[in-house]
Amino acid sequence: MNSEDVNYFLTGARMIAYQDQFDIVERHTQWGLDLMDKYVKFVKERTEIEQAYAKQLRNLVKKHLPKRTVREDPEMKFCQYQAFLQIVKELNDFAGQREVVAENLLMRICVELAKYSQELKQERKSHLQEGRKAQQQLENSFKQLENSKRKFERDCREAEKAVVTAEKLDQDINATKADVEKAKQQANLRSHMAEESKNEYASYLQKFNHNQSQFYFLEMPQIFNKLQEMDERRTQRLKEGYSIFSETEQQVVPIIGKCLEGMKAAADVVDEKNDSQVLIELHKSGFERPGDMDFEDFSQPMNRTSSDTSLGTPRSTLDGRLDPRLLSKNKGKRWPFSRKNKTVITEDFSHLPPEQRRKKLQQKIEERNRELQKELDQRDALNKMKDVYQKTPQMGDPTSLEPKISETLGNIERLRLEIQKCEAWLADAENRMLSNRPDTVTRYSRHLDHASAVNNNNCSHEKDSPDTTHSDESHDTLNQPIYTEFDDDFEEELASPIGTCVALYQFEGSSEGTISMLEGEELSLMEEDKGDGWTRVRRSKGGEGYVPTSYLRVSVN
Repeated sequence: MNSEDVNYFLTGARMIAYQDQFDIVERHTQWGLDLMDKYVKFVKERTEIEQAYAKQLRNLVKKHLPKRTVREDPEMKFCQYQAFLQIVKELNDFAGQREVVAENLLMRICVELAKYSQELKQERKSHLQEGRKAQQQLENSFKQLENSKRKFERDCREAEKAVVTAEKLDQDINATKADVEKAKQQANLRSHMAEESKNEYASYLQKFNHNQSQFYFLEMPQIFNKLQEMDERRTQRLKEGYSIFSETEQQVVPIIGKCLEGMKAAADVVDEKNDSQVLIELHKSGFERPGDMDFEDFSQPMNRTSSDTSLGTPRSTLDGRLDPRLLSKNKGKRWPFSRKNKTVITEDFSHLPPEQRRKKLQQKIEERNRELQKELDQRDALNKMKDVYQKTPQMGDPTSLEPKISETLGNIERLRLEIQKCEAWLADAENRMLSNRPDTVTRYSRHLDHASAVNNNNCSHEKDSPDTTHSDESHDTLNQPIYTEFDDDFEEELASPIGTCVALYQFEGSSEGTISMLEGEELSLMEEDKGDGWTRVRRSKGGEGYVPTSYLRVSVN
């Protein structure tokens, strides 16, 4: 193998090696794009998980949030339930942050990287086409060089052969002059053709060397640089996508921390003592506590019939024994844990204990007052609209408003009647609660002590003198009502007023323990409202009792 053959072999080997390098760059850039697509798919699946997680949290919150409004829900009075609802609301905000994470990952990574990946694929395709085109041009130039080289080699052999043939014929004595001339012309022609092939081969060689230099030193380095720069941009963008993956989570961490802090704060406000007190206030009945059971002495017949209003003496039958009907009736009142019968709900809430009835009636009155105010506002608006229609008929027909005005007036009248009815029920409930006030029970206990002392004295007299009878005075004392407000026998020293008050409305003190008052009457304040809606006052003309607090304008000294 001569030096030229070696050069051609090396040239072909270099081209093959360069082709291998080009294939390596092509595979690497394709792998980079596949990695980007793989990361986009990974993030997309992550967003689907976040969205599903947020949706499940939203459903959980919706499931546990109260269906009723806060004002209608009695459980909202307990701080432990308020804390639970606060935790649920914070979890709802937490779910919102998971949705923010999913949205940011989807928009900033999946959408943008997928779009950028498509742009890179087009750019890569263009660069590879340029590289293949340059490579194809070099290969074509090399093939032309090979063909010209073979032709030059073949023409040289043919020319040499023709020269040898012409020389042999020239030395051959048997050859004719014409044959010799023909052989010489053929040798000259072949030599001329070889010379042309040589020139052609030299031209193609020069062209190939130029193309090869352009290919290796200019075209392919530029293409490789473009592919390298493209791949580095892809890597940089992928790096940013990696950072966004964590930054998106970090951005919501402070807000999630706030949600968790809110949950912790909700737990800290739970106060077991407060909830116990709330439960007591919500469900206290207002009933008087039962007194002691009386001793039933069956050893001696009871000839004397007690008055229905005797102190501490239950009603008895003719033979002196307690009426079993009263026993069964009192039993239900004394024992609070007995099985309750089915309650019939009434419009005036009389099925409820006194305190609960009072609260329900007050709540109902407030609701009706709000409805009444709405109807009054609507009536005023309709009247103004009617006046406008009357003054400017082109704006509307005034008679068209009459049905709505009539309906509104009817609603106003209905609501006012309901409010009056509820206020009457409320006054009745408050009067009933007044009879069970602690100061009345104290006076009742003092009555019982005095009655016991009188009974003991009478018993001792009967022991000494069997024929002795009860005096009228002692008999009257025993038969006094247990809720007498001012007892002549136990008249206390009049207390000093703690303030003054003026009656805003007239009140008829028809129930026991209350007093009547006139609108505008000045009264002495003896005892402030203790939370039951009643205030103790004294009239200037004499007389002391309870009146509704809402009927007074109070001024405390």
